Amino acid sequence: MNVIIIEDEKPSARRLQRMLKALDMNTDTMLHSVEESIDWFQNNEHPDLIFLDIQLSDGLSFEIFEAIDIKSAVIFTTAYDEYALQAFKLNSIDYLLKPIDDEDLKMAVEKYNGRTPQKQSVTLDFNDIKNLLVNPIEREYKKRFSVKVGQHLKLINIEDIECIYSENKGTYAYTNEGRNYLLDATLDQLEEELEPNVFFRISRKFYININAIKDMVSYTNSRLQIKLNRFNEQDIIVARERVKDFKNWLE
Repeated sequence: MNVIIIEDEKPSARRLQRMLKALDMNTDTMLHSVEESIDWFQNNEHPDLIFLDIQLSDGLSFEIFEAIDIKSAVIFTTAYDEYALQAFKLNSIDYLLKPIDDEDLKMAVEKYNGRTPQKQSVTLDFNDIKNLLVNPIEREYKKRFSVKVGQHLKLINIEDIECIYSENKGTYAYTNEGRNYLLDATLDQLEEELEPNVFFRISRKFYININAIKDMVSYTNSRLQIKLNRFNEQDIIVARERVKDFKNWLE
């Protein structure tokens, strides 16, 4: 199988390459920009499968499809949330939210391997997708949670939550009062419900509230450690693959 990776962050590309190798998929070609990708596709046989980041250093990766009639299957790797990806009208196999999880990658590859082996042109509604990414759909985000405390229900306003994290198969909200509350949802289920300008998923385990950040410190392996106003029950580390997106989010 001929597989390539198109990803502008070289450490992320190398990490994905290692993860694919563990699944017996060797990837010799890694491209890092729209311009480089267009040039490569013009001069090489198109691969069976592309792992494609949406946002590249010199533009959206959809520009590659505008310039080249690509007949490969595509698995997107992206930091955009699920509701944006629902607008894609293309011959995509799957998409993987960053930071990419080993099990999610394995499932996406199995989905590709299980499809009928045929090549079809990728078709995109470029204008709709670009407009969605630049001007996301206006939507209502969660304003409060109702949680059970003994025999009572308590309302927690979203602005009072410093972070939301998973632990021992449970999901907890930590408030600025220094209390933890068990939520009836997983972090993945909250993906579409939290205001993205306020909450950021720094790892598979943590969402943090931008208004609760007290300090940010350089950490090992090019990561960041976050200090919140009150939460100190465990270290809060921004995954290396999320550091760039996190810094962009802060601005």
